[in-house]
Amino acid sequence: MTETADVVIIGSGIVGSSVAYHLAEAGCRDVLVVEREAHQGKGSTGKSMGGVRAQFATPVNIQMSLYSISFFAQFDEVVGHPADYRPHGYLFVATSERHLAYLKANHARQTALGLANVRFVSRAEIVEMVPQLRADDILGGTFCPTDGFVDPHSVMMGFMLRARERGVRLWLDTTVTGIEQEGDQITGVTTTRGRVATRNVVNAAGPWAAEVARMAGAALPVEPLRRQLVPTEPFDGLPARFPMVIDMSTGFHFRREGRGILLAWNDPAETPGFKTEFDPAFVEKILTRAAARVPCLAEAQVNASRAWAGLYEMTPDHHAVIGRAPGVGGLYFANGFSGHGVMHSPATGRVVSELILAGRARLLDIKPLGAERFTTGQLLHETALL
Repeated sequence: MTETADVVIIGSGIVGSSVAYHLAEAGCRDVLVVEREAHQGKGSTGKSMGGVRAQFATPVNIQMSLYSISFFAQFDEVVGHPADYRPHGYLFVATSERHLAYLKANHARQTALGLANVRFVSRAEIVEMVPQLRADDILGGTFCPTDGFVDPHSVMMGFMLRARERGVRLWLDTTVTGIEQEGDQITGVTTTRGRVATRNVVNAAGPWAAEVARMAGAALPVEPLRRQLVPTEPFDGLPARFPMVIDMSTGFHFRREGRGILLAWNDPAETPGFKTEFDPAFVEKILTRAAARVPCLAEAQVNASRAWAGLYEMTPDHHAVIGRAPGVGGLYFANGFSGHGVMHSPATGRVVSELILAGRARLLDIKPLGAERFTTGQLLHETALL
């Protein structure tokens, strides 16, 4: 027997869950979310660092963040589930005139788009926030107090629980095996649980998005890239509360996580692929950079068995692909967030639901994020990558 749905969403991570929530809130409740794992959040969502920031370099990323952070700030009240939004701030620390000029250009874009509270900070102000930093080479930086962190799993569950209360269906432990079309219009999906007739499919498959797009004959340049995170054991050598600190000289960044410190660094030697095992050799790499900027972190204890790896879904220009799939009627992309899926999930859910229900995104202009840019050469340039 064939099931039917107005919309089928492939992937129940934080992005797919947000799309389901926003569709249901807008009155579209004949929605089916298909998840191949037995539990939600087994993909990138559950392995995210949970950072949220508006300090980006491109207008579309800044706008996505402004909406999303405002949403996180009222998430508990609106969705009825905790987001654990902690506005501890993001602190970008510059050690070169080039980095200062970059922050200045970003600051101008951010304030022009309505980010009122981002500000320049001096070396003395940076040291006041985090006295343990080695500061002899620091020239200054920027700080935004409404940047911070959320609990990705809790946000995902909040979106999905509210969506299901509104009638959205969730099929766990179910794999999509094909996408059916008549001409250039989607007519259904086949799954390990049976066929579903639908004219609208949202690809929210995270690092596996390119594979899903190929089922519909669509090209999507998204590839997985391993990202590794290292938590320390309980450590009181740093303040109980401080911002996410980004050392622009190396890309090393860190924040408090409970009683310990969560360490992150994007290893430039990492190569694409579905590598989800943590590499113990990464511990020495990251601790070397940690101790160089925060000498007291040399005393922090690290248990490699508590570290983990997850997958970023990377695009050539490190921007998401959001919008209709060229040449495939009824297929919508919500992919390629390049590390920003959690923080941009509220805005993504909103604009994808608007595209499906109203034919256009009303929240903001998402044309720059269209898949067509990869064939026309109109790539975006985001350098504030973490």
